[in-house]
Amino acid sequence: MTPSKDTSFAAHVSDQFASYEQDRQTASQDAIYATSNGVPMPHPYETQRVGENGPLLLQDFHLVDLLSHFDRERIPERVVHAKGSGAHGVFECTNPIPELCSADIFSTKGKKCPITARFSTVGGESGSHDCARDPRGFSVKFRTEDGNWDVVANNTPVFFLRDPAKFPYFIHTQKRDPSTHLTHADDSTMFWDYLSNNPESIHQVMILMGDRGIPDGYRFMHGYSGHSFKLVNRQGDWVYTQIHFKSQQGTKFITQADSSNKSPDYSQKDLYEAIQRGEYPKWNVEIQTMTPKQAEELWEKQKINVFDLTHVWPQGQFPRRKVGEFTLNENAINYFAEIEQVAFNPAHMPPGIEPSADPVLQSRLFSYPDTHRHRIGVNYQQLPVNASRTAFKYGNFQRDGSMAFYNQGARANYLSSIDPIKFKPRSIDLDKTHGHFTGEAITFLSEIRPEDFNAPRALWQKVFDEPARERFIGNVAGKMAVCKEKEFIKREIAIFREVDDNIATRLEKATGVKGYSGISNLRFNGTHNGMTKDAKLKYANGINVTMGKSVTKNNGAPTFGAHKGLSSIAVNGTNGA
Repeated sequence: MTPSKDTSFAAHVSDQFASYEQDRQTASQDAIYATSNGVPMPHPYETQRVGENGPLLLQDFHLVDLLSHFDRERIPERVVHAKGSGAHGVFECTNPIPELCSADIFSTKGKKCPITARFSTVGGESGSHDCARDPRGFSVKFRTEDGNWDVVANNTPVFFLRDPAKFPYFIHTQKRDPSTHLTHADDSTMFWDYLSNNPESIHQVMILMGDRGIPDGYRFMHGYSGHSFKLVNRQGDWVYTQIHFKSQQGTKFITQADSSNKSPDYSQKDLYEAIQRGEYPKWNVEIQTMTPKQAEELWEKQKINVFDLTHVWPQGQFPRRKVGEFTLNENAINYFAEIEQVAFNPAHMPPGIEPSADPVLQSRLFSYPDTHRHRIGVNYQQLPVNASRTAFKYGNFQRDGSMAFYNQGARANYLSSIDPIKFKPRSIDLDKTHGHFTGEAITFLSEIRPEDFNAPRALWQKVFDEPARERFIGNVAGKMAVCKEKEFIKREIAIFREVDDNIATRLEKATGVKGYSGISNLRFNGTHNGMTKDAKLKYANGINVTMGKSVTKNNGAPTFGAHKGLSSIAVNGTNGA
């Protein structure tokens, strides 16, 4: 690459920007070996020393540069979702929904935008096995003309918790033991200790220990937002929504026995090689929608909470509706630059998409970008894989920080009257979208209730066939076999008994451990027990609730009148009407 004859700094910067993609595509045969500051070196293994048998020289910049960079090659791995794979592709809107959502991405049939997707396991470190029994992360970065939209999803529609402060501690129990440094493969004590004290996890446990616990690679699994979001139209009316990514390849699973025969990088190999062969995986993007009034009725009549990450929306009442599809058709050329450094943030939402009051989602809106600023750096969004692709040139007053590249030139770094920045009119009435929340500050912790077992019971009785039930019992019993504390097994069997006595009976036979008769006589350290009549057992860890509410009648759900002064969207096609 011949340098420009223009010796100005402006020309240099222009060349650097243009050369990023050139460098990404350059073959080794077309590059000349040089130090990091561009000085050619005749051989990478040579060193400078005093004579043929003397000490090294500190002036050997090549060696110092080499070792210093090598010592810093690793950035902190993700605390969760450390082991992952990804690819690039394109989203296309097939069924516009302007009556529901003002986001440009859903405005017109045929509207396209580039995407990057990353799949991952959750608990293991970056070198862990792809075929671990674990939920899978499923994140997609849509580079829309109105800014990036990051859907940070999983391959399961629910999760283990609904109280956000539990998340860091739950993840601790999914990691290595702090003393023995063993994983769950050898010691599952922490795993069952947490689950048996937080019974709202049972729905996710049922899914995890079922066939979906080990998907057959990343191409053959669905994705779910889990959280409720809001879609807002140009009139300011809004509905709650759940987002689904439905695999056009269908779904497949790997049994526990077969998983040990797979490569540690099985899912990475499968995804990468499929794309290289031209077998591009595709997913439908589908939504469920629910009006605020319907959300209130759903709680009052069926005890399903749209703000609860352990609950699901009945698809018979709220059918899925396709809005588009995406295809992964381009592998990363450099894994670190394009997959390890990609950063997804659920707070990244273009106009027309807003968060709900789901408390776990609300906590993630802070936690994810905070993680990226620590792991990658405060200017992580300047990296090409994270950069937006808007239909306008944008700027702001953020400046400096580590590795600032786009530092916005000489433009004012404050709201200047001399050098003013432009503004676009607000397109979303945030007061109307979020202003219905009024109330006093309270302390809150959810409690386990009978309705929390309805969906897991349906999963066991109506979704699993008998071979699936047998595999489920085997998977759970195998995990319980390496738990050192039988008390946790007794408690977990009691939780399973609330789902269906048949599960508990079969587990007792498989494990040789007699579980408790149910949870009404148990106290949990992490969750209030709404199924006991004993006041001494009701409150989590025996806490004193006379100061502060902690327990509420609605368990955090929207009740009648919670959405005051809101009109509902009445559009043909909403919720299948």
